Amino acid sequence: MASERASQQAFLGVSALIFAASAAATIVWCASMSAMGEMPMPGGWTMSMAWMRMPGQTWPGAATSFVGMWVVMMVAMMLPSLVPMLWRYRQAVGRTRETPLGRLTALVGVGYYFVWTVFGMAAFLLGIALAAVEMEEPALARAVPIAVGVVVLIAGSLQFTTWKARHLACCREAPGRGRTLPADVGTAWRHGLRLGLHCSSCCAGLTAILLVIGVMDLRAMAVVAAAITAERLAPAGKRVARATGAVVLGAGLFLIARTAGLG
Repeated sequence: MASERASQQAFLGVSALIFAASAAATIVWCASMSAMGEMPMPGGWTMSMAWMRMPGQTWPGAATSFVGMWVVMMVAMMLPSLVPMLWRYRQAVGRTRETPLGRLTALVGVGYYFVWTVFGMAAFLLGIALAAVEMEEPALARAVPIAVGVVVLIAGSLQFTTWKARHLACCREAPGRGRTLPADVGTAWRHGLRLGLHCSSCCAGLTAILLVIGVMDLRAMAVVAAAITAERLAPAGKRVARATGAVVLGAGLFLIARTAGLG
Protein backbone atom coordinates (compact mmCIF):
# COMPACT_ATOMS: atom_id res chain seq x y z
CA MET A 1 0.00 0.00 0.00
CA ALA A 2 2.80 2.41 0.86
CA SER A 3 4.57 1.82 -2.45
CA GLU A 4 1.33 2.24 -4.37
CA ARG A 5 0.60 5.52 -2.58
CA ALA A 6 4.11 6.73 -3.36
CA SER A 7 3.61 5.78 -7.02
CA GLN A 8 0.36 7.74 -7.16
CA GLN A 9 1.94 10.77 -5.55
CA ALA A 10 4.85 10.61 -7.99
CA PHE A 11 2.43 10.42 -10.92
CA LEU A 12 0.49 13.47 -9.76
CA GLY A 13 3.68 15.38 -8.92
CA VAL A 14 5.27 14.73 -12.31
CA SER A 15 2.01 15.68 -14.05
CA ALA A 16 1.91 18.98 -12.15
CA LEU A 17 5.53 19.76 -13.03
CA ILE A 18 4.98 18.99 -16.72
CA PHE A 19 1.89 21.19 -16.77
CA ALA A 20 3.71 24.08 -15.10
CA ALA A 21 6.68 23.84 -17.48
CA SER A 22 4.52 23.59 -20.61
CA ALA A 23 2.28 26.47 -19.50
CA ALA A 24 5.32 28.68 -18.83
CA ALA A 25 6.86 27.80 -22.20
CA THR A 26 3.57 28.56 -23.96
CA ILE A 27 3.32 31.97 -22.30
CA VAL A 28 6.90 32.82 -23.30
CA TRP A 29 6.30 31.66 -26.89
CA CYS A 30 3.10 33.68 -27.24
CA ALA A 31 4.79 36.77 -25.82
CA SER A 32 7.74 36.45 -28.21
CA MET A 33 5.45 35.95 -31.23
CA SER A 34 3.20 38.85 -30.22
CA ALA A 35 6.26 41.10 -29.95
CA MET A 36 6.92 40.46 -33.65
CA GLY A 37 3.55 41.97 -34.55
CA GLU A 38 1.03 40.82 -37.14
CA MET A 39 0.56 41.54 -40.82
CA PRO A 40 -2.41 43.82 -41.72
CA MET A 41 -4.60 42.23 -44.39
CA PRO A 42 -7.41 43.46 -46.66
CA GLY A 43 -10.70 43.25 -44.82
CA GLY A 44 -9.45 44.84 -41.59
CA TRP A 45 -7.87 41.78 -39.97
CA THR A 46 -4.28 40.79 -39.21
CA MET A 47 -2.40 37.59 -40.01
CA SER A 48 -0.52 35.81 -37.26
CA MET A 49 3.24 35.42 -37.61
CA ALA A 50 2.74 31.73 -36.76
CA TRP A 51 1.84 31.13 -40.40
CA MET A 52 4.93 32.90 -41.78
CA ARG A 53 8.58 32.06 -42.17
CA MET A 54 10.97 34.23 -40.19
CA PRO A 55 13.86 35.97 -42.03
CA GLY A 56 16.65 33.48 -42.66
CA GLN A 57 14.48 30.54 -41.65
CA THR A 58 13.88 27.56 -43.93
CA TRP A 59 10.42 26.04 -44.35
CA PRO A 60 11.49 22.81 -42.59
CA GLY A 61 12.84 24.97 -39.76
CA ALA A 62 9.59 26.93 -39.59
CA ALA A 63 7.57 23.71 -39.55
CA THR A 64 9.74 22.20 -36.80
CA SER A 65 9.44 25.36 -34.70
CA PHE A 66 5.66 25.51 -35.11
CA VAL A 67 5.06 21.84 -34.40
CA GLY A 68 7.38 21.90 -31.40
CA MET A 69 5.53 24.80 -29.83
CA TRP A 70 2.19 23.29 -30.85
CA VAL A 71 3.00 20.16 -28.87
CA VAL A 72 4.07 22.21 -25.85
CA MET A 73 0.85 24.22 -26.11
CA MET A 74 -1.25 21.05 -26.37
CA VAL A 75 0.47 19.60 -23.31
CA ALA A 76 -0.53 22.70 -21.33
CA MET A 77 -4.09 22.71 -22.68
CA MET A 78 -4.88 18.99 -22.62
CA LEU A 79 -2.97 17.67 -19.61
CA PRO A 80 -5.66 18.65 -17.05
CA SER A 81 -8.17 16.43 -18.88
CA LEU A 82 -5.58 13.76 -19.79
CA VAL A 83 -4.49 13.07 -16.20
CA PRO A 84 -7.81 11.37 -15.28
CA MET A 85 -7.52 9.21 -18.43
CA LEU A 86 -4.00 8.17 -17.45
CA TRP A 87 -5.22 7.51 -13.91
CA ARG A 88 -7.91 5.15 -15.23
CA TYR A 89 -5.29 3.41 -17.37
CA ARG A 90 -3.08 2.88 -14.31
CA GLN A 91 -6.02 1.38 -12.43
CA ALA A 92 -6.89 -0.92 -15.34
CA VAL A 93 -3.40 -2.36 -15.85
CA GLY A 94 -2.91 -5.82 -14.46
CA ARG A 95 -0.01 -5.27 -12.08
CA THR A 96 2.66 -7.22 -10.33
CA ARG A 97 5.60 -5.93 -8.35
CA GLU A 98 7.66 -5.97 -11.54
CA THR A 99 5.18 -3.94 -13.63
CA PRO A 100 6.93 -0.77 -14.95
CA LEU A 101 3.80 1.30 -14.38
CA GLY A 102 5.54 4.66 -14.71
CA ARG A 103 7.09 3.81 -18.07
CA LEU A 104 3.84 2.36 -19.40
CA THR A 105 1.92 5.46 -18.30
CA ALA A 106 4.51 7.67 -19.99
CA LEU A 107 4.16 5.61 -23.18
CA VAL A 108 0.39 6.12 -23.17
CA GLY A 109 1.04 9.86 -22.92
CA VAL A 110 3.55 9.76 -25.77
CA GLY A 111 1.05 7.92 -27.97
CA TYR A 112 -1.64 10.44 -27.08
CA TYR A 113 0.53 13.45 -27.97
CA PHE A 114 1.84 11.75 -31.10
CA VAL A 115 -1.70 12.07 -32.49
CA TRP A 116 -1.75 15.77 -31.56
CA THR A 117 1.66 16.18 -33.24
CA VAL A 118 0.25 14.84 -36.50
CA PHE A 119 -2.72 17.18 -36.07
CA GLY A 120 -0.31 20.11 -35.62
CA MET A 121 1.65 19.20 -38.75
CA ALA A 122 -1.57 19.14 -40.76
CA ALA A 123 -2.64 22.49 -39.23
CA PHE A 124 0.68 24.08 -40.18
CA LEU A 125 0.54 22.87 -43.78
CA LEU A 126 -3.05 24.04 -44.16
CA GLY A 127 -2.28 27.35 -42.46
CA ILE A 128 0.68 28.28 -44.65
CA ALA A 129 -1.22 27.24 -47.79
CA LEU A 130 -4.17 29.46 -46.87
CA ALA A 131 -1.85 32.30 -45.87
CA ALA A 132 -0.10 32.16 -49.26
CA VAL A 133 -3.43 32.28 -51.11
CA GLU A 134 -4.74 35.14 -48.96
CA MET A 135 -1.63 37.23 -49.56
CA GLU A 136 -1.90 36.73 -53.32
CA GLU A 137 -5.69 37.18 -53.60
CA PRO A 138 -6.99 40.34 -51.84
CA ALA A 139 -10.60 39.36 -52.60
CA LEU A 140 -10.20 36.13 -50.66
CA ALA A 141 -8.44 37.96 -47.83
CA ARG A 142 -11.44 40.29 -47.48
CA ALA A 143 -13.70 37.26 -47.03
CA VAL A 144 -11.67 35.88 -44.10
CA PRO A 145 -13.55 37.67 -41.28
CA ILE A 146 -16.90 36.23 -42.34
CA ALA A 147 -15.26 32.83 -42.97
CA VAL A 148 -14.03 32.88 -39.36
CA GLY A 149 -17.62 33.42 -38.22
CA VAL A 150 -18.78 30.48 -40.33
CA VAL A 151 -16.06 28.22 -38.87
CA VAL A 152 -17.12 29.22 -35.35
CA LEU A 153 -20.77 28.44 -36.24
CA ILE A 154 -19.82 25.00 -37.56
CA ALA A 155 -17.72 24.35 -34.45
CA GLY A 156 -20.67 25.25 -32.24
CA SER A 157 -22.99 22.98 -34.20
CA LEU A 158 -20.59 20.04 -33.77
CA GLN A 159 -21.07 20.25 -30.00
CA PHE A 160 -24.66 18.97 -30.44
CA THR A 161 -23.90 15.99 -32.69
CA THR A 162 -23.97 12.28 -31.88
CA TRP A 163 -20.43 12.11 -33.25
CA LYS A 164 -19.25 14.55 -30.57
CA ALA A 165 -21.16 12.70 -27.84
CA ARG A 166 -19.61 9.36 -28.83
CA HIS A 167 -16.03 10.63 -28.75
CA LEU A 168 -16.66 12.56 -25.53
CA ALA A 169 -17.97 9.40 -23.87
CA CYS A 170 -14.80 7.54 -24.87
CA CYS A 171 -12.65 10.33 -23.41
CA ARG A 172 -14.62 10.29 -20.15
CA GLU A 173 -14.80 6.52 -19.70
CA ALA A 174 -11.91 4.75 -21.47
CA PRO A 175 -10.74 2.07 -20.82
CA GLY A 176 -14.07 1.32 -19.11
CA ARG A 177 -15.10 0.17 -15.66
CA GLY A 178 -13.93 -3.27 -14.64
CA ARG A 179 -11.74 -3.73 -17.72
CA THR A 180 -8.21 -5.03 -17.25
CA LEU A 181 -5.45 -4.14 -19.73
CA PRO A 182 -2.27 -6.15 -20.28
CA ALA A 183 0.84 -4.51 -18.82
CA ASP A 184 2.85 -4.44 -22.04
CA VAL A 185 4.37 -1.80 -24.30
CA GLY A 186 2.21 -2.53 -27.34
CA THR A 187 -1.04 -2.20 -25.41
CA ALA A 188 0.12 1.04 -23.77
CA TRP A 189 1.09 2.56 -27.13
CA ARG A 190 -2.18 1.57 -28.80
CA HIS A 191 -4.18 2.82 -25.84
CA GLY A 192 -2.44 6.19 -26.09
CA LEU A 193 -3.15 6.38 -29.81
CA ARG A 194 -6.83 5.56 -29.24
CA LEU A 195 -7.12 8.22 -26.56
CA GLY A 196 -5.43 10.74 -28.86
CA LEU A 197 -7.74 9.94 -31.77
CA HIS A 198 -10.87 10.19 -29.62
CA CYS A 199 -9.62 13.38 -27.98
CA SER A 200 -8.59 15.15 -31.19
CA SER A 201 -11.90 14.17 -32.80
CA CYS A 202 -13.86 15.34 -29.76
CA CYS A 203 -11.94 18.65 -29.68
CA ALA A 204 -11.89 19.24 -33.44
CA GLY A 205 -14.44 22.06 -33.37
CA LEU A 206 -12.96 23.85 -30.35
CA THR A 207 -9.44 23.47 -31.75
CA ALA A 208 -10.59 24.92 -35.08
CA ILE A 209 -11.85 27.98 -33.19
CA LEU A 210 -8.42 28.41 -31.63
CA LEU A 211 -6.73 28.16 -35.02
CA VAL A 212 -8.96 30.72 -36.76
CA ILE A 213 -9.24 33.20 -33.89
CA GLY A 214 -5.57 33.19 -32.99
CA VAL A 215 -3.22 30.34 -32.22
CA MET A 216 -1.05 32.76 -30.20
CA ASP A 217 -3.93 34.26 -28.20
CA LEU A 218 -3.47 33.23 -24.57
CA ARG A 219 -7.05 34.20 -23.69
CA ALA A 220 -8.43 32.00 -26.46
CA MET A 221 -6.20 29.13 -25.31
CA ALA A 222 -7.38 29.49 -21.72
CA VAL A 223 -11.06 29.57 -22.70
CA VAL A 224 -10.76 26.57 -25.04
CA ALA A 225 -8.74 24.60 -22.46
CA ALA A 226 -11.32 25.39 -19.76
CA ALA A 227 -14.19 24.28 -22.02
CA ILE A 228 -12.43 21.02 -22.91
CA THR A 229 -11.57 20.27 -19.29
CA ALA A 230 -15.11 21.04 -18.10
CA GLU A 231 -16.82 18.75 -20.58
CA ARG A 232 -14.40 15.94 -19.71
CA LEU A 233 -14.51 16.23 -15.93
CA ALA A 234 -17.89 17.72 -15.01
CA PRO A 235 -20.55 15.22 -13.86
CA ALA A 236 -22.85 16.15 -16.76
CA GLY A 237 -20.26 16.37 -19.51
CA LYS A 238 -22.72 16.08 -22.37
CA ARG A 239 -24.77 19.00 -21.08
CA VAL A 240 -21.60 21.05 -20.58
CA ALA A 241 -20.62 20.35 -24.20
CA ARG A 242 -24.04 21.50 -25.42
CA ALA A 243 -23.93 24.62 -23.26
CA THR A 244 -20.51 25.38 -24.74
CA GLY A 245 -21.98 24.81 -28.19
CA ALA A 246 -24.77 27.31 -27.52
CA VAL A 247 -22.24 29.96 -26.46
CA VAL A 248 -20.07 29.23 -29.51
CA LEU A 249 -23.08 29.47 -31.85
CA GLY A 250 -23.89 32.87 -30.38
CA ALA A 251 -20.29 33.98 -30.86
CA GLY A 252 -20.35 32.82 -34.48
CA LEU A 253 -23.55 34.73 -35.21
CA PHE A 254 -22.09 37.81 -33.55
CA LEU A 255 -18.91 37.62 -35.65
CA ILE A 256 -20.90 37.25 -38.88
CA ALA A 257 -23.26 40.08 -37.97
CA ARG A 258 -20.40 42.37 -37.02
CA THR A 259 -18.54 41.60 -40.25
CA ALA A 260 -21.70 42.23 -42.30
CA GLY A 261 -22.27 45.50 -40.46
CA LEU A 262 -18.72 46.66 -41.12
CA GLY A 263 -19.09 45.66 -44.78
